[in-house]
Order: sequence, then structure tokens, then C-alpha cells
Amino acid sequence: MYTGRILSIGMNSDGKPFAAYRVSSRSFPNRQCLKFENRAAVVPKEGFEKDIFKNTYIAYNSIRIVKDMAIVSNGSQTDVIADKIALGMNIKDALAYSLLTMDYEKDDYNTPRIAGVVTSGDNEDEYECYIGIVNDNKILVESVPYGDAAFISTYGSQVPDKVEFDAITAGESAKFIFDEGTFANYEKPVTSCAAVFDGEWTIDVYNP
Repeated sequence: MYTGRILSIGMNSDGKPFAAYRVSSRSFPNRQCLKFENRAAVVPKEGFEKDIFKNTYIAYNSIRIVKDMAIVSNGSQTDVIADKIALGMNIKDALAYSLLTMDYEKDDYNTPRIAGVVTSGDNEDEYECYIGIVNDNKILVESVPYGDAAFISTYGSQVPDKVEFDAITAGESAKFIFDEGTFANYEKPVTSCAAVFDGEWTIDVYNP
């Protein structure tokens, strides 16, 4: 089944906060994830740089670390959410504001924007996790309970679904969302990335 872009967020099987993202694509498969100190980006592979002129939505920061939080999304809203949080806006409002103002992508498929934010809180009182989506019919932002993980996709059910995220490190997490567990059921994976908090946030990517 093709479900489009996928993100998962919450706490993994080791009880660590994480955020993971996978590009699935029928039209622009020649992409990769690159990791930097505090972010991961989706970009065209070498030789396909001109694809950005065919579709401006295909390159963006997919993960950013701001303060003690990981932000993950399928588009340029990653930066908007990160900037609002850096300025002091709370997670739920930053997600809702950014999804509402940027709206769904105006491409041939009216692709929804999906996003999530998770903190590195040491206990339930300090921990926060939210996941959201905006499409051509709705905007939704929901909390993910402490200890749980959820995923959402652009063309799937378009609501957060609980998932067992059985990966521990950032590298394992990037591979897990690419083609393992529940995510093995979804077609046309292209590239993926993930961030995991274990004393500090670490980022890794998977490019098959």
C-alpha cells in the first residue's frame, strides 16, 4: 500500500524520546537525507538537483533540534515550527499555528502537511509530545501520551495511529521507519532519518 510520507514520534521500545521520518515517493524517488549537527534535510541526489524546479516541495529540513526538543515534518513547516518554539511559543500552539498558516501543499495531490514535536523530558510531568496534520479538509493536533509512540502519513488514514517503535539508536530508528515493523507494509520508500534522545539528541539517516 502506498501511504506517502510518514513520520513517527514519541517514545521508543527503550523508553527514549524519538522522532523519525520517511520519504515515500512515486514521482521524485531520487532523493536522500543528509545529517548535520542539529538537523536532517531531504535533498535531491547528485545529478537530480534540477528536480527542485519541477516541484519546490521536494527539499526541506525534515528534522531540527531546538532547545530540548525534536521537530519533524514533511516540509518547510519544520523551520517555522522550530522558529516559533525558539521564540517561546508552546508546542501545541507552534504546531497548530504553523500548519494553519502554511496549509496543505498546493501540488497535484493537495499533499497534507504533517508534523510532530517531542521533548526530552526526564519524567511524565516534564515530557510533551504532539503530532499534527493539515489537509484540504481539516487541521488536527493531538498529544501522544507519555510512553507511547504514534505515526501519521500524508495519504494514509491521516490520523495518528499508535505504533510499537522497536528501535533504540538514531541509526536503527532511521532504518526501522524505512522498512521494518509496521512500516514494512508501505510501498516506495526512498530515504529516512531519525533523532533519539539518550542524554543528548543524536541524528542519523538511512539512504539505501
